[in-house]
Amino acid sequence: MRRSDRLFDIIQRLRVATRPVTAAMLAADLEVTVRTIYRDIAALQARRVPIDGEAGVGYVLRKGFDLPPLMFTADEVEAIAVGARMVRRLRDPKLQEAAESVFAKVTTVLPEALRARLASPPIFVSPGDAVAAKGVDLAELRAAIRDSRKLHIGYADEKDRRTNRTIWPIAMAYYVDVTLVGAWCELRADYRNFRVERILSCRGLDEHFDQDNGRLFAEWSALPKERPDSSPQRR
Repeated sequence: MRRSDRLFDIIQRLRVATRPVTAAMLAADLEVTVRTIYRDIAALQARRVPIDGEAGVGYVLRKGFDLPPLMFTADEVEAIAVGARMVRRLRDPKLQEAAESVFAKVTTVLPEALRARLASPPIFVSPGDAVAAKGVDLAELRAAIRDSRKLHIGYADEKDRRTNRTIWPIAMAYYVDVTLVGAWCELRADYRNFRVERILSCRGLDEHFDQDNGRLFAEWSALPKERPDSSPQRR
């Protein structure tokens, strides 16, 4: 572990601690010697990080201290710029708003030279051509995935055959030309991918499902993803 990472970890551990933390405890957590912790604490105090305490008693971080803004390399700045622009492809308004918010927050903490590079990077990201969803709010889909909440949807396949289904939403899959929700379908008793623009209606149910410590996502992830469609041979 780099020393800078270790100093950050020490601050984070002191920040959440409810009682003084001894050098021995920090040394055990970070897998270094107690002597190293003493040197690190002294270095942090020299940088005016308000750590109180002493050897053998323990250390506390005074309330109200916050870390200084993070600095980024030029490559990291360009990665942020590319990421924010790629989110615009997703036709997910709430995610787009969140990306713009992150973009704005990062911009405010950068020095002027990097700020200009982030505002006008020499990068082009194609807009993509995914069709926007009209019968479902993608933010609600993502919330249902987080909450493991079942959904009742009306769905039309590629031939406009319509069904009503109860699904267990597992994951969102964003392609350049289509957005899918991966789910377990109670009607078919199998995993299915549903194109969001073909979801005609969506209603959250009070019933939840068990993600089984990630088993559902792992099984869904293992399915072939060559064609971004809703299991065309097994509707």
